[in-house]
Amino acid sequence: MKFYSTRNKEKLFSLKEALMLGMAPDGGLFMPEQIPHINIEHLLKGNATIHECAYAVLSPFLLEDFDAQQISEMISAAFNFEVPIISLEKNLFLCELFHGPTLAFKDFGARMMAQLMSAFLKNDNGEITILVATSGDTGSAVASGFFNVPNIKVVILYPAGKVSTLQELQLTTYGGNITALKVEGTFDDCQALVKQAFADDELRNRVRISSANSINIGRLLPQMIYYAYTSIKMKKDTGSDCIMCVPSGNFGNLTAALMVKQMGFPIKHFYAATNANDTVPDYFKTKNYTPKKSQPTISNAMDVGNPSNFERMLCLYDNNFEKISTDISAIAISDDSTIDTMKDIFNEKKYLADPHTAVAIAATRILNQAKNNLAPVVVMATAHPAKFADTIEQHLPLKVEIPDKLESLRTKLSMSTDIDIQYQQLVKYI
Repeated sequence: MKFYSTRNKEKLFSLKEALMLGMAPDGGLFMPEQIPHINIEHLLKGNATIHECAYAVLSPFLLEDFDAQQISEMISAAFNFEVPIISLEKNLFLCELFHGPTLAFKDFGARMMAQLMSAFLKNDNGEITILVATSGDTGSAVASGFFNVPNIKVVILYPAGKVSTLQELQLTTYGGNITALKVEGTFDDCQALVKQAFADDELRNRVRISSANSINIGRLLPQMIYYAYTSIKMKKDTGSDCIMCVPSGNFGNLTAALMVKQMGFPIKHFYAATNANDTVPDYFKTKNYTPKKSQPTISNAMDVGNPSNFERMLCLYDNNFEKISTDISAIAISDDSTIDTMKDIFNEKKYLADPHTAVAIAATRILNQAKNNLAPVVVMATAHPAKFADTIEQHLPLKVEIPDKLESLRTKLSMSTDIDIQYQQLVKYI
């Protein structure tokens, strides 16, 4: 499988090139030259595991570079945790994606990407620096996935004061090959610095750099796995194609989901749920994409005013508004509605949802009613509530139980470096 830039479909790149470059030389994002159609009958007939779904989804993209055994071994090493699907209420389910080592869905992409990069670097004895901008969970997943991986250095940029206390500890307590930079700015400022580095030919001639957030195709491909697995499981359990509601910030998660639908998995429709950063919902209202300055919210990992992956989404649909609006309904949810939903779900169902999952639950309830939808909806529960204990405890009269793997971070030394949004400060650490 070869890959092209969203800005030039003529020039093709290998998987290794796309993975190691992160962004295309022309500033575009890499996309597979085709979305393969998968025969899913064998997955529907058996009791398909997430490893079997992962192999079915990933093998068309990887078999030119790795044999079946290598792919299976990487999948087993990356995905060694559960993906439970629970029933919250009639026709509303939660897929809990937070049972990995950093308690967030981004463990899927980061861990598989680390396996792929490590395999390629082992073969050519190369070294690389990973640059990643994070609004919260990406950085911690990347730090965990790449910690002490030979020949890889990681530089993480995160906005000062705009990630939760435990998220920041997950970013800053590794040391070793992990460098955390606290940026006096927003996530969009962090992302702009990373993009500037990738556009800097002089820098790239001196240092081999790549990305590890969802602008890298190596993060995106593994995120397809849980959509494939969930759609198969829901089809078997309910007999219906499901709707999936995706909490959305930089829109890599939804892009991966759209690719799974195009591969032939049984997904009826998508709800894209954002917080007050409503650039994409506005697009579906106006047919115009107008980036905005990001606004801080209690669902901070989604505070993105100019989502990078929207370029990929438009590419998937050939910039055809009618096509993309057939598959996606988008809605923005306020902080007040998010808080009310967290309270309602806890009081009614005794389920504690983190703010991002609450955004998606609120969106599902509103869109279900507006569309008179009776199909099952699966909300992608993207993070463990303990990662946002400070926020939850401000609004709910309870004490959030902190898992040991998070609580132990409080005893570790936090190591970060403050920088402003001057590009040359970033270059020093690269």
